Amino acid sequence: MIRSSKLSIKFSNKYKIKNINLFIDEYQSVVKQFVKILWDEKEVPLLLPKEITSKLSSWLSARAIQCAGKQASGIVRGAKRKQKKRLWKINDFIKKGMFKKSRILQKIYNKTLVSMPDIDNVCPELDERFVKQDFQNQTSFDGWITLSSLGKKLSICIPVKKTKHFNQIQGQKLKGIRLSRQWIAFNFDIPESEKRTEGSILGIDIGKKTVISCSNGVRSKEDVHGWTLDKIIDKLSRKKKGSKSFKRTQIHRTNHVNWTINQFNFNGVKQINIERIRYLRKGVRTSRKLFHWTYTEIFDKLKFKSEELGVQVLETNPTYTSQRCSVCGWVRKDNRKGKIFKCTTCGHTQDADLNASLNLSFILPSIPREIRLKQKNRTGFYWNVSCQEPIVSGAQKA
Repeated sequence: MIRSSKLSIKFSNKYKIKNINLFIDEYQSVVKQFVKILWDEKEVPLLLPKEITSKLSSWLSARAIQCAGKQASGIVRGAKRKQKKRLWKINDFIKKGMFKKSRILQKIYNKTLVSMPDIDNVCPELDERFVKQDFQNQTSFDGWITLSSLGKKLSICIPVKKTKHFNQIQGQKLKGIRLSRQWIAFNFDIPESEKRTEGSILGIDIGKKTVISCSNGVRSKEDVHGWTLDKIIDKLSRKKKGSKSFKRTQIHRTNHVNWTINQFNFNGVKQINIERIRYLRKGVRTSRKLFHWTYTEIFDKLKFKSEELGVQVLETNPTYTSQRCSVCGWVRKDNRKGKIFKCTTCGHTQDADLNASLNLSFILPSIPREIRLKQKNRTGFYWNVSCQEPIVSGAQKA
């Protein structure tokens, strides 16, 4: 698996920073032109032919233009990939005679508008043809990164200092880099960890006020400075988007999430069950504060950490897990009121996030479609752990 680490370029002088920005500006302009050319193409090649690359006029070298073209091709193919999958599935349904499903998916395909991606902040991905790394020097810096073959006979030698994260990564450092106006990202090829076969299974609930709540009772806490994720996103919601203060708070949010996950002890755990939330804000009005809650950032960090340690990850459907009693299995919407869960049948009272994480750790049967459509969670029904025992409504149970 591939992991990356960023080193700051703040030790470069003003002349070098100016040349870096000059190159990135031109590179982004070339990528943007390539995306416009490729967007209307039915088949987008991985490596662009000379007929396409010759259309551009730029001071970048031929190698750099080719590199920008390859990156633009990946951006365009990635943006169109989901629609291509839908189209393939529609044709597959038609071949199998499943016309009802094909019509439903066709409606989704027709409604979905794939817009041209915004690439104003694309970072150049440079391979070994452009980059020379020297980490064996005798200067006050840990390494020197020399960029060449950029065009205009431009050559930039950037000093860097290693970070704690950079030194901790155990793997083979690759020769390519990703360049930004503030940092250089280095990629490491880390060998796959052996999957654990012994240990416990934990359910993990991801929240806004409490980052993670585990079925074993462990919950994330505030850091040494008194910050919680809820306080950080509250602060972020009051900042002007795009301002320096807004960006600093975004970094603070990321650092807090990373710190929280790193505090979690994976010893004796072979598998974690995480709820997979999709389309969280689709068609729903959300507050400015909730808009800055980053579920995917927490989920990805948990997944990356688990992969490194050999812990298996199971993505589960979160439907009704926050409304189900982890003791008796009674599901009702009124069971949960904010951070408190109180079962209206057996009276079991618990922290709502902890109750949800316990439900995630169980092997629960799938919920029939008719229960979801009829919204039986309003009146209540039993959702049993045993797959042999059917799910029944409250009236039938009585």
